[in-house]
Amino acid sequence: MKKKVFVFFPDGVGLRNFAFTDFKDIGEQMGFDIHYWNNTIFSLKDNLGFNEVKIEDRTAHKLLPIYTRARKRAELNVSRDKFDDPVYPTYKFPFNYKGLKNIFKSLYVKWLVGTHSSEKGIVRLRKKINELERSTSKYKYCKAQLEEHRPDIVFCTTQRATQSISALLAAKDLDIPTVAFVYSWDNVPKAMQVVETDHYFVWSDLMKEEVLKYYPFVKEEQVFVTGTPQFEPHYDTVLLQSRAEFCKENNLDESKRYICYSGDDETTSPLDQYYLEDLANSVRSLNAKGENLGIIYRKCPVDFTPRYEAVIEANKDIISVLDPIWKQVGNQWNQVLPAKEDFKMLYNVCEHSEFVTNVCSSTVFDFVAHNKPCIYYNYEQPQLKKGIRDIGQNYKYVHFRSMPSQEAAVFCTDKNDLESIVDDILKGKTSNVTEGLKWFEIVVGKHPTKASENIWKAISNLLN
Repeated sequence: MKKKVFVFFPDGVGLRNFAFTDFKDIGEQMGFDIHYWNNTIFSLKDNLGFNEVKIEDRTAHKLLPIYTRARKRAELNVSRDKFDDPVYPTYKFPFNYKGLKNIFKSLYVKWLVGTHSSEKGIVRLRKKINELERSTSKYKYCKAQLEEHRPDIVFCTTQRATQSISALLAAKDLDIPTVAFVYSWDNVPKAMQVVETDHYFVWSDLMKEEVLKYYPFVKEEQVFVTGTPQFEPHYDTVLLQSRAEFCKENNLDESKRYICYSGDDETTSPLDQYYLEDLANSVRSLNAKGENLGIIYRKCPVDFTPRYEAVIEANKDIISVLDPIWKQVGNQWNQVLPAKEDFKMLYNVCEHSEFVTNVCSSTVFDFVAHNKPCIYYNYEQPQLKKGIRDIGQNYKYVHFRSMPSQEAAVFCTDKNDLESIVDDILKGKTSNVTEGLKWFEIVVGKHPTKASENIWKAISNLLN
């Protein structure tokens, strides 16, 4: 009899990895009965024809945001003290003191953090969170769904969504095995493990070490290195378009050499538009010296600010906008969902660009998978003032310590050097591809094309 697997989407971030890749097809070929347990407002049944069990009750306890915020801050405090490292407080978002309600919430969080910043205190906070979520109508709703469908295992597509807590508790209370996939390369040191499951699937040996380092309640035998489906499409040559076809489809000039500017969210890079402007100025200068260059601007899918518009308008002869093919189905950042067609677009942007430039984005890995370099901007803009976050702190984060060397990306540390760095990359004098591929292997794992298969093999082993 086929084993029934619930692939659980607490929010939309897992769709890209687990609905739009070949993940489902591979699982079905291996004999699994796959049902998508769907907490998002995107219908997998209507849009993709998948077996779907919809979660209509999305009730969370009203105190959950307070306790999860306190849990995160307490974990970061423990990491700061345990590893004697000042980087961990920089992961904290500032408290909000606007209005009485926010003042009360912030003071309550501060009190909780002050009384729970120890490993035992964190355990108490996690127990309290579980107690709160077990009292919700959603917990009872999800428990009833699980009793009706009786899956053999629940595979949660991200470890960071508070919307998953009550559903996974319901599964655990029914003795249904649970697995959480650790979603992103920077998540573990940032105290973003919201859920506690029986098993954890991670990208690489590095990520496994991190889970065991930061979460002493997790045992080694609970953590499986599988890779991530995120990069599998980059190896699917069926997606490749000819240069002529790609340029025609996106109104690009086939005779130009294009540089991709990959936009960032406003939190990570609040002055991001000025780095785009610097690149445009460098391109304009190089074109005046005989080059024929253009810029493909691909925005961050969850950035809805108008901050780039003036720069794009002033440089419309140079900058072509190719928006990622994502759809906004709600007003939250995690309700902006990718379309399957975006795999093809990103593949061809990588393939038909000379290189990518950005502020500390993981697109470095997308491009090195196509043997293309990446420039990381790491200089202050003159517009930086008090209250605006300096992008330099990004490169001090723990996940950047995984770089095998500083040559794993091409760092531009002075605006005045940008034009010569661009020129050197175009002439083949400068590249990070060799070291970047080493970094890719450290972070993503040794077998980037086998992640979906590895996940299903690990699920099979757990069930057998």
